[in-house]
Amino acid sequence: MGAAGGKDTAATGGDAIAGEQRRLLNVAYRLLGSVTEAEDAVQDAYARWYALSPGGRAAIRSPGAWLTTVTGRICLDLLGSARARRERYVGAWLPEPLPGLAGRELRGGSGRAGAADPADQIVLDESVTTAFLVVLESMTPAERVAFVLHDVFRYPFTEIAGVLGRTPAACKQLAASARRRVGGVRAPVAADDRAEVVRQVKEAWENRDIPALVGLLDPAAVMTADGGGPAGAAPRPVEGGANIARYMVAVADRAPGLELLELPVSGLPGLVARRAGTVVTVASFGIADGRVTRIWVVRNPAKLRPWAGDGGTAGP
Repeated sequence: MGAAGGKDTAATGGDAIAGEQRRLLNVAYRLLGSVTEAEDAVQDAYARWYALSPGGRAAIRSPGAWLTTVTGRICLDLLGSARARRERYVGAWLPEPLPGLAGRELRGGSGRAGAADPADQIVLDESVTTAFLVVLESMTPAERVAFVLHDVFRYPFTEIAGVLGRTPAACKQLAASARRRVGGVRAPVAADDRAEVVRQVKEAWENRDIPALVGLLDPAAVMTADGGGPAGAAPRPVEGGANIARYMVAVADRAPGLELLELPVSGLPGLVARRAGTVVTVASFGIADGRVTRIWVVRNPAKLRPWAGDGGTAGP
């Protein structure tokens, strides 16, 4: 996804402009961590494009770059107000998890499923994993924009300067600062090894086997759950492998009838819980040295819409 935004699409008409949507949605999701907000930001950018006079649009040499700049500025404004919105959020806030192909098949081909679903247009790679997006949340809005546009999408700092309203040199410093925050998040874990750990967690959880869970969890592991208010979730992170194991078993005892599935979550092996055919929980994992170090659990129904067969809200 390293295409820069300077691509000249002026001569190819409206189809080319519409064709920018997928790329813009990928940029906006990584900047915002929300499929719904990303879609709204891209639609806002297109509305501003079509609000220009025909002469104004014709004068823009690179509509793709113009749309990228506008989308970036919209996302920057949203990130600036996000802190206040997150302070009002009930419990911990986590980015929306994305289903892979198998997760999309859960929806049965109805409703939002299909090419028109914004979540289906987002490319799954290391820059959309939960661990990566959580680190992006720790950045300032300007750092996040500079880092995502440059390090993920390979936009030059001269173009990023137009988004942030800063000099290219200042944008380069922002990206470098953000890069230091990322640290070891990109440290690879073999896919087979990661999947095997998740599989063992599933089996131990289903068997209510606390000792087995403790053995799979790092002693300093942390579990963060996002219920958003409509769905029950631990209000604060649960710390320590033993505490997490006991919490997981207690939750299993209180939730009979759950079906636990091993499915890709935001591009990595994860667990998805269904009740009566409806996805109610999506969990992703941070893994190091064969043990689970982080668990991120999303139960907020609004954040599980990409997993829902009818495009509606998942049940409590």
